[in-house]
Amino acid sequence: MSLAARSAMETQLWKTNWERVVELLLWREPLRSGAVSATLLGFLLALTTWSIVSVLAYGSLAVLSLTLTLRVYRCLLKAVQKSDAPHPFQEYLDKDLAVSPEVARKYSDASLARVNRTLRELQRLFLVHDLLDSIKFAVFVWLLTYVGAIFNGLTIVIIVVVGLFTIPVVYEKHQAQIDQYVELIRGHINGFVAKVQAKIPGSKRKEE
Repeated sequence: MSLAARSAMETQLWKTNWERVVELLLWREPLRSGAVSATLLGFLLALTTWSIVSVLAYGSLAVLSLTLTLRVYRCLLKAVQKSDAPHPFQEYLDKDLAVSPEVARKYSDASLARVNRTLRELQRLFLVHDLLDSIKFAVFVWLLTYVGAIFNGLTIVIIVVVGLFTIPVVYEKHQAQIDQYVELIRGHINGFVAKVQAKIPGSKRKEE
């Protein structure tokens, strides 16, 4: 397979997965989105009380209790009615969950590219390649110290999950009004940054 064909295939794979994520976050299938969001929030809220080992153990027992109950019930029903009832989870047993080497390679290559881009950006920021960008990064990190003092990491993750399943839907329904306010705020921020940049020596980027 040529490099161009491989790149096109990887792009299509990421695009397809991204479309699935968008459909999930926009509640295109309410039952599926509700199940995923409830499972994630239940798992994260359980972690606030128990260790991850306990949560995984109790979660596995809950799933096994459900599947074992359904399996035994189907066996009893089959014995009483003397019918040839199929396995209750045969549809899922027939699915191939194995990850092929090609798929694993595609995801690992894409992940490696993202990691390298992140490392290059951190190198640029910490070594002050651009003065203004490093100052903005320092302000962002400084604000994170206040966020960390108020919330722990798990609470932030819970807030992020709730936001992912609510903000996209709200934005889709009220896009015009939100865009108007965002542009207004962005204009004020850009004006402030421009004023600060004008007063910082060496902060202007060279024109390419």
